[in-house]
This record gives sequence, C-alpha cells and structure tokens, in this order.
Amino acid sequence: MALLQIAEPGQSANPHEHRIGIGIDLGTTNSLVATVRSAQPVVLADDAGHNLLPSVVHYAEDKTIVGYAAKDYLESHPENTIVSVKRFMGRSKADIRFQHPYTLHGNDNQMPSFATAQGDKTPVEISAQILAVLKQRALQSIEHDITGAVITVPAYFDEAQRQATRDAAQLAGLNVLRLLNEPTAAAVAYGLDENSAITEQQNFAIYDLGGGTFDISILKFSQGVFEVLATGGHTALGGDDIDRLLLKHLKQQWQLGDLSNHQHAVLLQLTKQAKEQLTDAEQTDIVFENHQYNLSRAHFATIIQAVTERTLQVSARVLRDAKLSITDIDAVILVGGSTRSPAIQNAVQDYFKKQPLCSINPDEVVALGAAITANQLVGNQNDGHLLLDVTPLSLGLETMGGLVERIISRNTAIPITRRQEFTTYQDGQSAMLIHVVQGERDLVEHCRSLGRFELRGIPPMVAGAARIEVTFQVDADGLLNVSARETTSDVQAHINIKPSYGLSDADTERLLLEGFEFAEQDKHARHLQEVKVEAQRELEALRQVLAKEQVDLLADDSQALQHAMQALSQTLQGDDLTAIENAVQDLKIHSDELAAKRMNHHINQALKGTKVDDWASFSQNKE
Repeated sequence: MALLQIAEPGQSANPHEHRIGIGIDLGTTNSLVATVRSAQPVVLADDAGHNLLPSVVHYAEDKTIVGYAAKDYLESHPENTIVSVKRFMGRSKADIRFQHPYTLHGNDNQMPSFATAQGDKTPVEISAQILAVLKQRALQSIEHDITGAVITVPAYFDEAQRQATRDAAQLAGLNVLRLLNEPTAAAVAYGLDENSAITEQQNFAIYDLGGGTFDISILKFSQGVFEVLATGGHTALGGDDIDRLLLKHLKQQWQLGDLSNHQHAVLLQLTKQAKEQLTDAEQTDIVFENHQYNLSRAHFATIIQAVTERTLQVSARVLRDAKLSITDIDAVILVGGSTRSPAIQNAVQDYFKKQPLCSINPDEVVALGAAITANQLVGNQNDGHLLLDVTPLSLGLETMGGLVERIISRNTAIPITRRQEFTTYQDGQSAMLIHVVQGERDLVEHCRSLGRFELRGIPPMVAGAARIEVTFQVDADGLLNVSARETTSDVQAHINIKPSYGLSDADTERLLLEGFEFAEQDKHARHLQEVKVEAQRELEALRQVLAKEQVDLLADDSQALQHAMQALSQTLQGDDLTAIENAVQDLKIHSDELAAKRMNHHINQALKGTKVDDWASFSQNKE
C-alpha cells in the first residue's frame, strides 16, 4: 500500500523543501523565540521548560553566562552583569543619564562600551550574546536549519537603533528577514488568533509597555490588511522606570543617602519583586537591611502615576495623529510584561473606556506575531496578512535658506520610495550638497541631522536649469537610503543612513512636541526664509544682467535701480518681513523697467537689417 505525504496548510509536501522561520522578541527585561508548528505559532522553551530568557549577561574572566544563571550575579557582581542593554542600543554615551553600576568607555558622541572582566563589550555584542542563546534554543527545539528570523523592535526605534539591532543579529549568525515593529507583531498575533474578540474592519490600539520602552500604535484591520494609522512612544519608558520610582520613594521614606552599587542592586531587586507580587496580592512587605515598608496596591498606583500619565499623554497624541477619538477604538490590546500590573490595566481601562484584551500572554504575544510573519516571509504561508508599518518621524533634506523640504512625512506606510526634483541655485554650479534631516520643524537647525553627501559632476548651466532627482527609500525595516541623480548627465551619488548613535528619549519627544508647539512660529520663519531666498535670487539675477549686458537706462533710472537694490540688500540683513516685502516691491518697479528695455533691445537687434516687405513676403509664403 502506497503512503501519501500530507503537508501542513501552505507548506511543501517535501520535507527537504520546508523552510523554518523564527520570530524573536529581543526585550529589555526578557527575550523569547517562537516558530510556527502545525500552522500554529508556539514559543520555544529551554531544557528547564522556561519560555522566557532574562536579557541579562554576566561576564566572568573565564566564561560568559546568559539568562537565569546570570541573574544570580546581579547583587554580587553588578558591574560585570549587564541588564537592560536594549536601552543602550544605538545611543550615544552622552544620552545615558540614568543611574547604573557600569563603567562606560568611549566618546560622548558614540555608542559606549561596557568595561567588563573580559574587556570592553558594546551593546551590540551583548545583544548578540542573547540572540545567540535564543538561536541555539531554536536549533535544539526544531532540529532543523533556520532559514531566517524576524526580530521585533520598538516602533519608535530610529535608524541607528534599528541598524544596531540588525548588526547584533548578524553577529549572532542570524539571517534577518525583517525588523518588525513590536505593536504590529502583536496585532498579527491577535488578528490570527481564533479566540480573539477582534473581527475585520476595526480600529484597535496596541498599548505596549515593556521593561524599557513604551509604544502605542493605532491600527486598522480590513480585508486582510494591517494598516498602521499612527504610532508613537518613548524609547526610555517602561518597567525599569517603575522600579526606579519605587526605589526613589523607598529611599525618601527611609531617608537613605547615596547607595553603593551592591546596595542599589539589592534594593532594585526588592522593588521588582514587590511590583510582581502586587500583580496578585493587595499588599506586600519590603524589607531592606534594618528597614521595612508595607506597600499596598493602591499606594503603588499613586507612586508610579508619573509613568502611567506619560503613557496616556503619548496615547492622546497618537489618537490625534490617526484622526480618531477614543470612541473610534474598538479594542485595546495590552503587550509587555509591565501591563500585568493592575495599576497599568486600570489606567488604560479608565482612559479608553473599555476592558483591554489580554487573552494572549502579554510576554509572548510579540514573539508569536514575529513567528507568524517569519513563516510568511520564508514562503510557508502565501495567504498571510499584509503588513503596512509606518515611519515614526518625517524625513527630508535641507534647501536654500536653511529650510527643510519634507520628502516622507511621519506616519507614512513603509516600505516607501519617494522622488522629488530640485535644481541649482547659482549659474555654473557643478556640485550640490545633500543634507538629510529628520524631524517635524521647518528649519534645519531645529531638526536632527542624519547625514550628508555630495553630488559632483553636474554640467555647468544657468541657475535653475539643472534637474536633480533625489530619491528617498525606506525599507520594511525602517532603514533609509537616499540617492541623487542629475537627469541630463546621469551623474549619481547616494548614502545609506547609518548614524553612530540614535536619538535620546528626550530628543525623540522634543522633535514631536516642538513640531506642534512651534507650528505657527515655524510657518512664519519658513515664509520669511522663502521671501529672503527669492529676494536674493532677484538681486543676483539683476547683478548678472547689469554686468553682462549694456542696457540703455537714463542716469536717473540707473541710479534709482542701484539704490533700490542696495536698500533691499540691507533690509535682508534683518528679519523684518514687512520691510523686506516692501523693499522687494520697490525694486520690482525699477526691475520691470529694466526688463522692458532689455526686451526692446533684443527685439531691435533681431529686426536690424530687415524690411517690412521681407515680413510681408514671409507671411504670404507661410499661407
């Protein structure tokens, strides 16, 4: 009797053709790896049955320990035991302002390295150690080669932080299929969960409060398409900050001074334990040295109110960006271990006026969504949902006058390619500096510089004749590539945006908030600079005409023109918009006279030596 092979839905009947994709949630506090088995996403456990891998790495002189065993050294060797490394990814040394027991090496403007018993270790190397353990766990569980991995990142990770994550994965020997925003991964998991309360054509909010980051995204699910309408967050706001608030409160209550690294590590562990105990208990006791404190769940909610209010402020802003109100949200999904706290759940429920969904383990939901996406990307499931993530901040380039020309606006679905044409400012200009910036303001000085590159070899032309095509490409990972091409000569140049460090949490928030706060001021400043640039171009054009051509102007007319040009030039030194516009109008009276005389001069030159009869003959022949 012949045996027939039966394949899983959407998968090959030939085992040797089956490809394995894994999803990894590289978290601040805990990390996970998942895959799809029998068409269902599952989190992979270690030999001891643990699904979670604590994102902790201990460096001893002779060995490296990752996970639960590394946590044993938090109190005894805090300086060699790295926790929450995700908060250091893609950051400059100057951005690290919170208390920690580590010695950081490196330039203030570069991503720092940690001084350990094994020498300096960068955040990328430490993250690679965590990813390598997850990869090994997957290989042991699956017993099959891994085709590729989808790794999740906070929606508000910028280019540097995303690139640092990709570098860590490659260092761990992983083929990165995609970097996926964590809220989108959660939406994928819930959207494909048969027990979920979510149906098609609904708007839902993904509230993701992890150990070190906060994200909220508003997504629309319709006809198999996940569309991110708006996203927002904070790259340094999470469970770690809750722990610090509680630790600060205890120090005040017990009137403690500065703590040693060992004391700080011990007390920090006690605050974490108390926070976790209050998930199920109404109160708990905290005992530290000769001090004791009874903490109730209600009092804990008051202590961490600064964190909950901050998350809700971001939520309100993201709703405005999505052009939705609270009543338009059909469901709220909780993601991240910090959402286990009743204080967080109650705050979210009070704000959105509905019971949040948490039918999928909030610690696992992101990894499960990543696994589903990886399964689709390796080709095992062709009828999967379409993901439309967005870019969190606007991208553009600098134009004359220090103005920003926005090419890709924030909350634009990615991947995306946008092209726009620019031209030269001066006659004979053979090179152009392309300055790429990120932010919501209209002036370059208020935005963040991402990179610069030069386009050389532009054929000499009169100002405004060259056609420079600039292309912005943001891939599915949120990484940016910018290229420029002069269309007549086809000379080209490009840059891959890969800064050495990312935006600090303060800078990220500042770029967005200032975009709203200074909108009217920026509008005025932009108009002023545009008027100035146009006026300077007018002056330059008049100077070139007067230098190259002999135009018959009466002495009085010539003197009046020169006086008007000088007056405008002086007015441009200031910022009085009305005075500049008046000076432009005064000059226009005299420049129009010059233009009329130039036209008459060129017509006379063209007609010189011809007769009226010649034009009559030409007209008859044409008929």
